[in-house]
Amino acid sequence: MPRQRPRGFALAALTALLLSSVEAMAATASGVAEPVQGRIFIAGDSTAADYRPERYPQTGWGMMLHCGLQPGTEVVNAAAAGRSSRSFVSEGRWARMLSSLRAQDTVLIAFGHNDAKAQSPERFAPADTVYRANLERFLKDVRALGAVPILITPVTRRAFRPDGTIADTGLADYARVVREVAAAQKAPLIDLNLLSRSWLAAAGDVRSRALYLHYDPGDHVAAFPKGVRDDTHFSELGARQVAQLLIQALGTLDLPVSRQIIPDSPDLLRAAPRGSTGCSHP
Repeated sequence: MPRQRPRGFALAALTALLLSSVEAMAATASGVAEPVQGRIFIAGDSTAADYRPERYPQTGWGMMLHCGLQPGTEVVNAAAAGRSSRSFVSEGRWARMLSSLRAQDTVLIAFGHNDAKAQSPERFAPADTVYRANLERFLKDVRALGAVPILITPVTRRAFRPDGTIADTGLADYARVVREVAAAQKAPLIDLNLLSRSWLAAAGDVRSRALYLHYDPGDHVAAFPKGVRDDTHFSELGARQVAQLLIQALGTLDLPVSRQIIPDSPDLLRAAPRGSTGCSHP
């Protein structure tokens, strides 16, 4: 016959189980328990995309966003260089991203730079027709899955007028359409075009070169041995600062994702590059 455990053993086990349940409930009530956090997806172009280490210092703002988010928040960066709202759909990237989406996730939608390229039929999406329809579709698809879409106007290019203001480089109509769709569909909006224009103007023509890809051959940057003058794509420092603009804006939206931000992350407030795309928490 199997050896029977004493009655005291069963009582002790039951007591321990009850205590652990009470402790778990108390921890949840006090906020100690780990919260369930929705993920943040990024659908966009080269200004947000991830880059391999050999492309450093070229950095997309999506690579730096996690530095302004609470540890444990997962960022899924589906942004890809050269893509427009049209080609993101036609290549199946949008469908693949949707297949991974869950309720409570957040989707940042940021297109416009490549949509404006009329010389590229596979990418060109006229602002008031195809681009507008794509944005409306994106909102509908994300909402149908119980996730939260956020529309983002296209980040500005570095183009200074003689008076120090920022010139339009073909993005104004696209930014306008994003604002109109967001208003009509009652969707959250981050007006990154407006925010980045003010950011660049405050930095000024000379200082802002360090925020984009401006390097001479004598700088010995391995990714750009012949030098580069690129006023669309960001350096590490520029990507950090654009990510900070987005984090600040997320904090004002009163959405679940707003509770996941770090309002003043030192990693995004740096005045000098770190020499990598790392930050102080995983």
